Amino acid sequence: MHRTPRPRLRGPAAALAAVALLGGVLTTGATAQAAPRAEGQLTDLVNPFIGTQNEGNTYPGASVPFGMVQLSPDTGHNTGYDYAENHIRGFSAVHLSGVGCGLGGDLPTLPTTGDITQTDYAKYAAEFSHDDEKASPGYYKVGLKTGIDAELTASSRTGVQRYTFPATDKANVLLNAGQSLHRTLSSKVEILDNRTVRTAITGSGFCQDTKAYTVYTITRFDRPFTTSGTWNGDTVTEGSKVSSAAGERNGAWLRFDTGNDRTVEATTALSYVDAKGAALNLRAEGGRSFDRVERAAQRSWEDRLDDVKAQGGSDELRRTFYSSLYRSFLAPNVGSDVDGRYTGWDQKTHHAKSFTYYQNWSLWDTYRTQAQLLSLLAPRESRDMAISVLRIDAESGWLPKWGYGTVETNIMTGDPVTPFLTNAYQQGLLKGYEEEAYRALKKNADGVPPTDSAPVGREANVQYLKDGFAPYIKDRPHAKPGDSDFDHGASATLEYALSDAMLGEMARDLGHDADAKRYEDRAQNYRKIFDPSTGFFRARDASGAFTGPADPAQSEGFHEGTSWQYQWLVPQDLLGMVGLIGGKDAANQRLDSFFAYDKLLADPAKTAREVWVNGPYAYYNADKYNPQNEPDLIAPYTYLSTGQPWKTTDVVHAALTLFTDAPTGMTGNDDLGTMSAWMVLSSIGVFPVQPGTDTWGLSTPAFERVDLTLDRRYYPHGSFTVKAPGTSDVDRYIQSASVDGAAQSRTYLTTEDIRSARSLAFTVGSAPSAWGTSPADAPPALG
Repeated sequence: MHRTPRPRLRGPAAALAAVALLGGVLTTGATAQAAPRAEGQLTDLVNPFIGTQNEGNTYPGASVPFGMVQLSPDTGHNTGYDYAENHIRGFSAVHLSGVGCGLGGDLPTLPTTGDITQTDYAKYAAEFSHDDEKASPGYYKVGLKTGIDAELTASSRTGVQRYTFPATDKANVLLNAGQSLHRTLSSKVEILDNRTVRTAITGSGFCQDTKAYTVYTITRFDRPFTTSGTWNGDTVTEGSKVSSAAGERNGAWLRFDTGNDRTVEATTALSYVDAKGAALNLRAEGGRSFDRVERAAQRSWEDRLDDVKAQGGSDELRRTFYSSLYRSFLAPNVGSDVDGRYTGWDQKTHHAKSFTYYQNWSLWDTYRTQAQLLSLLAPRESRDMAISVLRIDAESGWLPKWGYGTVETNIMTGDPVTPFLTNAYQQGLLKGYEEEAYRALKKNADGVPPTDSAPVGREANVQYLKDGFAPYIKDRPHAKPGDSDFDHGASATLEYALSDAMLGEMARDLGHDADAKRYEDRAQNYRKIFDPSTGFFRARDASGAFTGPADPAQSEGFHEGTSWQYQWLVPQDLLGMVGLIGGKDAANQRLDSFFAYDKLLADPAKTAREVWVNGPYAYYNADKYNPQNEPDLIAPYTYLSTGQPWKTTDVVHAALTLFTDAPTGMTGNDDLGTMSAWMVLSSIGVFPVQPGTDTWGLSTPAFERVDLTLDRRYYPHGSFTVKAPGTSDVDRYIQSASVDGAAQSRTYLTTEDIRSARSLAFTVGSAPSAWGTSPADAPPALG
């Protein structure tokens, strides 16, 4: 349902202010609750169920920040948990927040009672109700209709489950090695003794088949089981200790007598290296009671959330904000074992020295928001993440595009790894690795991976370097699994040009002047796909002719978007793009149409939900802003470059109404924290308007004050405060700004500004002002 709009006031200023910008939408019926915590803790505000309905594809289960294990229930949805479903197939150990295709779900484990008669988890799934379900950071609990209570918690490399059974001599725990959220190619289970089970699971997939990876697990129970067995296909064998399968159903079952002691605890450790790694991880992080692990997980989340203290705003806004902050810290994930070993993309074992190796790279998404948020709030981890990406290049020969576990999936297009790594460089996270990173990026920007390697890299680079654009070639056979830049030539051209601009900045900083000039020139290639006859970007075929419908809302060759949405993806040279479409007045008219600005002023929440949003996967045939997907996430900040910065605040705050504290409160797939990070940064009032650089655009914060605790090794003051006293739905327009008391007319800050200052303060009012409207106040063009 839609929120009821506030009455429109009279007069021009009042008309601009008469909105309900930061409200939310609640679903009706039973709603799962956050688990209660000690009074006053920020973890109290987090609702892990946000995004579990309407294809947000988040998960409500237990994890720690960046943990290897994400122990969560699977209900039958292809990405794991769907709030609209009411049967749990198992609690599996691997999930990624907000992915759009089936991925993970390894080793779904489920408690049952009675005889083992089914081996398909779709058939033995247990019914549950949201009335009997709770979750909070690091903890999940559900009461199953079978009379069993299940609780989950986690450490970095282990997941811990506690089951409370009815009194019975047939209390079972099913460890399903042969079914997952993607395709299981093979599995092996071994019952090592009367407390321990080991598995090796090889899987493949994520939108399309990819190279296989293997995850190793070892599960240790807190007490002996009375009997056990395995299953293979439909055959259940009591007393069997080992079972292997090539794609068939396969698993182990363990039985306990709960006549006197009704609880059973189990700790599962993971490794992407080998069985030894799983055992070492279990030895290092296991052996503790469920309650101790749960308390440690909660403390780790409280420590993370406590680095951002927001004051003001409604209770719902605070819950939504801290839930978004929580999701921003879920990935990338630890990939190395406690001994430092990890499996590289060459499928060989390597050792991480002086850093933690991370994996899972949704770069097409995260380079726009989440990478920058982590560089601000988790710079030590961000440094290790960037080094991990460099290790992928060193060990496999090429930088990644969309990496899952130990393999490349080639999902999505363009060149997202370049702004990801240049962001790390510009934020000062690559000290000692600058030239190594530059060499890897230069190879990636100037070449194409060979046919015998898994990555596609810049697949259309030969044509791009020759002609200045990536051609759009319909129905071209895919040389490798995944997406193809040739299927999306227009958007690939824009993404390549953006990356060239960011690499040119890095090259200039490092003294590679000839390279810098070359990349800066290539950054202008966005002009090569501008069609003067339509005034929009347009795909070109292999011969150079514009192709596809001339209507920019019906355009072809743009990945998950239209020309309307991609026209603003020129952060390196917005004024140049504005010049192409006729100057600032023409650009502002086009922006106003894009955001349905007049309707937005009258009713922002309704405009966001009924004009902008057409469904979680409605990517095409639209001429309006799509806040549910990545291509135009930066678009609201374009007004900073067209002399009307107050409209950025109007649009951003309207978009914030789409984030709520209900299961439907996520704008499309979260994509490993991308959308959540957008919400966090936009609520604070600083946003990476030029991803891959150190530029942060400004808009009115949603809170009166936000205190950031920062790592002193990267930010000498150790803190930064953003203030906006009196900010509200009405008083939301910036009248003036200051940095440490000195007037700030620019609509942006740099990372160095944040390092050297202690505070950014805004004075707000009920009507737009002249603040930030001078051409000199706009974010600078690159090169």
